[in-house]
Amino acid sequence: MTEERSAEISDRLRQVREKIAGIADRYRRETPPALIAVSKNFPAADILAAAVAGQRRFGESYVQEARGKIQQLAEYNLEWHFIGPLQSNKTRAVASHFDWVHSIDRGAIARRLSNQRPPSLPNLQICLQVNISGEPSKSGVDVSELDELVAEVADLPRLQLRGLMAIPARTPDVGRRRAAFHALHDTFLRLQKRGLPLDTLSMGMSDDLEAAVAEGSTLVRVGTAIFGSRHHKIPGRG
Repeated sequence: MTEERSAEISDRLRQVREKIAGIADRYRRETPPALIAVSKNFPAADILAAAVAGQRRFGESYVQEARGKIQQLAEYNLEWHFIGPLQSNKTRAVASHFDWVHSIDRGAIARRLSNQRPPSLPNLQICLQVNISGEPSKSGVDVSELDELVAEVADLPRLQLRGLMAIPARTPDVGRRRAAFHALHDTFLRLQKRGLPLDTLSMGMSDDLEAAVAEGSTLVRVGTAIFGSRHHKIPGRG
């Protein structure tokens, strides 16, 4: 890691934080959403540079790649968020190494995580991924099936249901982006009114950040704007 690269990451991170704070202020949000730095495909040295600059939350999508980085950086007390699709053969590694999982869309995966979470670790923090745009090819539970999944996950031991996540259909239409995030926010409020102690809306990435913040996101996920384009081949992406 060169000093130039470290300074670049620190400066990019500052700019992203300022952008988020500016959007939150513009839409009269009392508190800006927290930032997850999406570090998949970037080496541990880049993550460490961001951590030195004050970033604590990091998002990964490839289990094997992430395990190596988590182990290398264990002494820094970082918070690791699994944000990609989760296959059943990867649940044990995720349950053992991550603090959060954002992509739960079926009960079978949640049950495996519950069974495989080591009792020595704090409860695994969970968001349910909702297919808010109704795309057949998109991961996530359908809104019509969400209540059933909520009831199942909320009762599982060693898991803590925190909220909802969505990746709406990509569109240049800002109004459509906001409508999708607004629908997820309404669903979130409905669940809260039922007495569920939810506090997290994980929505918004680089290209739809403003729409997500405007509609109540509490966690946003930004990668390239912090780390730049991928320049490194990371071993063991699976």
